[in-house]
Amino acid sequence: MDAPKAGYAFEYLIETLNDSSHKKFFDICKLGGTKYDVLPYSIRVLLEAAVRNCDGFLMKKEDVMNILDWKTKQSNVEVPFFPARVLLQDFTGIPAMVDFAAMREAVKTLGGDPKKVHPACPTDLTVDHSLQIDFSKCAIQNAPNPGGGDLQKAGKLSPLKVQPKKLPCRGQTTCRGSCDSGELGRNSGTFSSQIENTPILCPFHLQPVPEPETVLKNQEVEFGRNRERLQFFKWSSRVFKNVAVIPPGTGMAHQVNLEYLSRVVFEEKDLLFPDSVVGTDSHITMVNGLGILGWGVGGIETEAVMLGLPVSLTLPEVVGCELTGSSNPFVTSIDVVLGITKHLRQVGVAGKFVEFFGSGVSQLSIVDRTTIANMCPEYGAILSFFPVDNVTLKHLEHTGFSKAKLESMETYLKAVKLFRNDQNSSGKPEYSQVIQINLNSIVPSVSGPKRPQDRVAVTDMKSDFQACLNEKVGFKGFQIAAEKQKDIVSIHYEGSEYKLSHGSVVIAAVISCTNNCNPSVMLAAGLLAKKAVEAGLRVKPYIRTSLSPGSGMVTHYLSSSGVLPYLSKLGFEIVGYGCSTCVGNTAPLSEAVLNAVKQGDLVTCGILSGNKNFEGRLCDCVRANYLASPPLVVAYAIAGTVNIDFQTEPLGTDPTGKNIYLHDIWPSREEVHRVEEEHVILSMFKALKDKIEMGNKRWNSLEAPDSVLFPWDLKSTYIRCPSFFDKLTKEPVALQAIENAHVLLYLGDSVTTDHISPAGSIARNSAAAKYLTNRGLTPREFNSYGARRGNDAVMTRGTFANIKLFNKFIGKPAPKTIHFPSGQTLDVFEAAELYQKEGIPLIILAGKKYGSGNSRDWAAKGPYLLGVKAVLAESYEKIHKDHLIGIGIAPLQFLPGENADSLGLSGRETFSLTFPEELSPGITLNIQTSTGKVFSVIASFEDDVEITLYKHGGLLNFVARKFS
Repeated sequence: MDAPKAGYAFEYLIETLNDSSHKKFFDICKLGGTKYDVLPYSIRVLLEAAVRNCDGFLMKKEDVMNILDWKTKQSNVEVPFFPARVLLQDFTGIPAMVDFAAMREAVKTLGGDPKKVHPACPTDLTVDHSLQIDFSKCAIQNAPNPGGGDLQKAGKLSPLKVQPKKLPCRGQTTCRGSCDSGELGRNSGTFSSQIENTPILCPFHLQPVPEPETVLKNQEVEFGRNRERLQFFKWSSRVFKNVAVIPPGTGMAHQVNLEYLSRVVFEEKDLLFPDSVVGTDSHITMVNGLGILGWGVGGIETEAVMLGLPVSLTLPEVVGCELTGSSNPFVTSIDVVLGITKHLRQVGVAGKFVEFFGSGVSQLSIVDRTTIANMCPEYGAILSFFPVDNVTLKHLEHTGFSKAKLESMETYLKAVKLFRNDQNSSGKPEYSQVIQINLNSIVPSVSGPKRPQDRVAVTDMKSDFQACLNEKVGFKGFQIAAEKQKDIVSIHYEGSEYKLSHGSVVIAAVISCTNNCNPSVMLAAGLLAKKAVEAGLRVKPYIRTSLSPGSGMVTHYLSSSGVLPYLSKLGFEIVGYGCSTCVGNTAPLSEAVLNAVKQGDLVTCGILSGNKNFEGRLCDCVRANYLASPPLVVAYAIAGTVNIDFQTEPLGTDPTGKNIYLHDIWPSREEVHRVEEEHVILSMFKALKDKIEMGNKRWNSLEAPDSVLFPWDLKSTYIRCPSFFDKLTKEPVALQAIENAHVLLYLGDSVTTDHISPAGSIARNSAAAKYLTNRGLTPREFNSYGARRGNDAVMTRGTFANIKLFNKFIGKPAPKTIHFPSGQTLDVFEAAELYQKEGIPLIILAGKKYGSGNSRDWAAKGPYLLGVKAVLAESYEKIHKDHLIGIGIAPLQFLPGENADSLGLSGRETFSLTFPEELSPGITLNIQTSTGKVFSVIASFEDDVEITLYKHGGLLNFVARKFS
């Protein structure tokens, strides 16, 4: 049963990295000559994986040649892909790990060695996806003792409870006692906004403080609620090779993948090859910004890869996106990301790979690239690929990659022509389509003066504001009489005289809540403030300025980079971590300003880096409100007005009277990127690495077995040994006929996996609820289908339990069907259970596009456990059809132009089908009904691999027999 050795057909391509190295690699450049040289980089990664894994069965030489001939075969052929690793989050990861645990049981029963059962490739599992917010900042702030943390009142605690400790500010005499979360939370709502993987800091003294009470409370409940799952995950990490569990409290899958798990180049037994990944999270595409090919897939696809099978995909079109020109100096990273995203959405790249090239790519930081790659769902691409280049290597150096690792990585990538170089004019990739984005066309903008969708280029700000003064009162207009548009009102403030006019800035707020994912804009604001202070510029004291970071991490890097004192010097002092100005929580303006605005009927302005603005939102006397990037907020605050043309008018003068323009103090993108790498990336990665490797007290103290076989707890309602292997034999038996099968459900067109697969909360009147109630649980303890994916009894009962399910037997949306032998209308599970007790096989009748929508593993597993032997539909979503075969359900298809109605089927008859001894792809079979009708259907198997899996009763049985 063992397949030939992977890569055997191309062993002649194996080379040594260099004369002094023992490291080897497949030199795929030698495979196709000029054909290889014009392949897109992303397709070269697919090709290398195909060559390395070619075994003549799962990966054939024909597949390799199809990828090499990508130029003529794109969009026309299916190819297998073996990713280097798999990433799971806990909801979708637990069924896969439960299946491996059950497989160990099955292998032992067949007389094999259960210790041999392991995932075939490295698998990382993060366990923070299930986090629920049981406690919020409001609950904590309104508590009688917000600082003390009386966790007992929140419910029963686990024995692993960790009490927060109060840490003093190490001699800071201005601090009132301890910088505890309660004191700060009362004043500003500080720590409830803390992002993952960042140091908790006292915002006033930048000293470490204990974790916020909200975090502790939520984590405490999570450990109690999910203890069984966490214990199972810990057992999995101990007994399975190739499995690593990221401790809870660390961070989300895509973030940890980007910041810790990525290899870029794999090294396995001295063999080098490109990193690639599939995972059960739509944000997997982020890693393409590091030159790592990866995207999100469903649970069954990832489990198949773990079991040693490839992912199947249509050889994609690759859209080349050439970035040319150079960014306007005032353009921020967010401007660039949103500009590129908008362009790709307009071009139309759905279902394709996008690959970036051109001189403009080098101007993008890794944070820019990963953010663009993460926006794939916004423009519909499968992935957006940035090949590795010098910017990537510099970033990896800051994340902890050793010099030796980086040297071998660079040598290897250049040897196989996977290293992007702007100067390399030979062997340029050819693309399905090339689009150009000139970075010069992306201009810095603000939004306003009354709506966020009203974008205004900064270069047009002065003329646009003048137009707004002239316009009738409306979304953009203020209707100020022409003779009053130049009115000036003098005010006296703090012993000095100032002049206010239309356009004067009276509120300026830097808020980072919407900019945490891209620190460059906050650093740009800090660097601009530093240059402004050094040039002798100041912000007029009557302007209400504030700095409200979205998390302690922002405070941390603004401090460590040395720019925080300069922001404070300009009046942008940290006021707390709440929404503050963004939601209108602005301290009253001075009486002098208020009187001047009223006296002159002035259209004064507020400018902030939040995400909402409308007239009067910040203050009822401030009629114009603009949204801007953090550095532009600082710039307009220094200028004191929005009625300015930054290109021709100075912000102010230095002590000698010299005019200072915005371009004099605006930090370059290179400067921002350098500070970002040195003060953000470096500290973030070090903190995350320590957090993952050290774990946390609860996780480290959690007891879990280390036995070869998992000791299933029969009382558990979370973890249960599934019945997939109950009838497994040493050798596959001959295909059994489906005789006198009843129709469980008669469905129409476009039945989605959401109709089939259990998801969301567990309804109190559902079959799953009855099961849990019978085991002593109250509705409050039901949790969700996602959290209980490791219990097949719950998931089977939740299959077809969607209240929107329209079964033609019932005639209205309801998760019900008819048990025909008795004539009863029952829950789908209850009817299926009766059929199984009677030994009656089941089929499903459906229309077009059966199984469309998101890829969901239980959309196939659930029907199988209900006793469904076949689905007969007009057409299928391909991924779901593959899932049906992978679980052992026959996908049958009506002949073209035929369906249940045209054949006069009611669904109340029984159906019989016999399989020939030798199946072939697309074979036609005959079905006979109890009414005497005989009609033909197509067995929708596409290749010999699918037929082999079906003959074994599905993928799980196929692999279990290999281990036996």
